[in-house]
Amino acid sequence: MSNSYSIRSTKIGNSAGFRLPAEFYREHPQFANADGWIEVLSQDTAILRIVPQQNDEESEDSLLMRLFLDFALKEALKNNNLQPYTTEMSEVAHKLIAGVELDDEL
Repeated sequence: MSNSYSIRSTKIGNSAGFRLPAEFYREHPQFANADGWIEVLSQDTAILRIVPQQNDEESEDSLLMRLFLDFALKEALKNNNLQPYTTEMSEVAHKLIAGVELDDEL
């Protein structure tokens, strides 16, 4: 799910902006016409947050999950301890829970 896209600085009217490649919107159409913001993390690092348009039917659970994930992301960025989730990490996690049965599955 994590893809990198090259962006370029460009002039937009009297302002400056970044141009995202068409491939980004083809692969992630939910971000077309969305708003967002950019947060500067350090002198040479920033993170872009794009918020897709919301459906009126979106549930409260989805809102709570989004708020939790926003909080978790800010905490991880604050401590600068993010690292990619690798296939090896996934395999270790699957080995740890192999054969585990939950009470409601019995």
